[in-house]
Amino acid sequence: MGKPQVFDDQEQERVYERVAAVDVAKASGVVCLRLPHPAQPAGRRSQVWEVPATMGAVGELAGRLAGEGVQKVTLESTSDYWRVWFYVLEEAGLDVQLVNASQARNLPGRPKTDKLDAMWLARLTELGLLRPSFVPPAEIRALRGYARARTRLTQDRTRCWARMEKLLEDALIKVSAVASTLTTVSVQDMIRAMIAGERDPQVLAGLARGRMRSRRGALAEALAGMFTDHHAELAQLLLDQIAFIGTQITRLNLLISEQLAATRAAWGIDADGATGPGAGAGPGAIALPAVARLDEATGISAELAASILSETGLDMTQFPTPGQIVSWTGLAGRTIQSGPRTRNGKGHGNAYLRGYLCQAAIGAARTNTFLGERYRRIARRRGAAIAQVAVARSILVIVWHLLNDPTARYHDLGPGHYQNKTDKSRKARSHIRQLEALGYTVTITQAA
Repeated sequence: MGKPQVFDDQEQERVYERVAAVDVAKASGVVCLRLPHPAQPAGRRSQVWEVPATMGAVGELAGRLAGEGVQKVTLESTSDYWRVWFYVLEEAGLDVQLVNASQARNLPGRPKTDKLDAMWLARLTELGLLRPSFVPPAEIRALRGYARARTRLTQDRTRCWARMEKLLEDALIKVSAVASTLTTVSVQDMIRAMIAGERDPQVLAGLARGRMRSRRGALAEALAGMFTDHHAELAQLLLDQIAFIGTQITRLNLLISEQLAATRAAWGIDADGATGPGAGAGPGAIALPAVARLDEATGISAELAASILSETGLDMTQFPTPGQIVSWTGLAGRTIQSGPRTRNGKGHGNAYLRGYLCQAAIGAARTNTFLGERYRRIARRRGAAIAQVAVARSILVIVWHLLNDPTARYHDLGPGHYQNKTDKSRKARSHIRQLEALGYTVTITQAA
């Protein structure tokens, strides 16, 4: 019989005396207010009623809950319907927490109604058994809205170029087999010329610029197709759509810059201790602006830094350790153990942040830096996909440290970091044992 393990549990008695919970739906929500019983000292009383999901009705609810001295309000994260409840109750000064439905699921086999769900949420709330989801402050929510809109528009523009390539393939134009991408200025000039009515492959190939001029012969062969008027109409529509999306992305870039300038936590600190939207850029600065700090890290551009900040926020007290933000992002495996079996599971995490970090990892993989060497070492053994996730995780840990300490700066360890840490004598002994196992006698002589 094994020796039992001893764990000191957290206090599971009532953490909050006066709580409320809302089971959220689209048009309304069922509210459960749980308070001490007025006649029974050890008893509890629950009040349940339905409230329309409108700003006015939720505002009246906020006044009532504040008047009752409610210490904690719990909302179930149902689609985006929780937002009106969270924003209005938070604005009224109440302590509101949003919880994932999987954290508040009732026991199987029990009846399920909105009323019972609200009462169950309230009971879990008063015992402190719920883990709240991360909801950033209003200024970060605005930044997140801009950044995610820019991401979606960038994806839309990429899809438009993919449609353009399919259209050219339909017209038997194989220019994408010669040019690296359709987004080059040379290819765009050729497409516009075909739309304008030019069909001569030699004339079209003569529009090549820069290094593409050396491939005019291949371009002329690739541009000999069956580009008709209906292809020209569709191509013009796609070019117009791409140009419009580009204008919207430019507008969002400006809005993101303005939002960051208005966010106090993103400001830097000058050498004299002054802070403001433009502080931290001069020599001897105590702290760089948040975007500039992240921009120093390998693989992260200023645009990616702003997108990452929109997801993580600037207050790292929400994630006390790097491991917690890694898990929240979905870059850490989930252990599932039952009896003798142990397997890894996948978590969901923040898909937007994970995408930004993987994009940064791809950029870092092309560099002659510590992260680039880390990617190559892992890719040789376990493949490119796992290496990308591993480097993305490393970048997120770096981001956490840079945000947790505003005075911190990124310093690259260099591509030779792993080699410098290698124990040469141990590695030599390992190789000698392998050679001796094959029947060789090994003599080592130090190189001059």
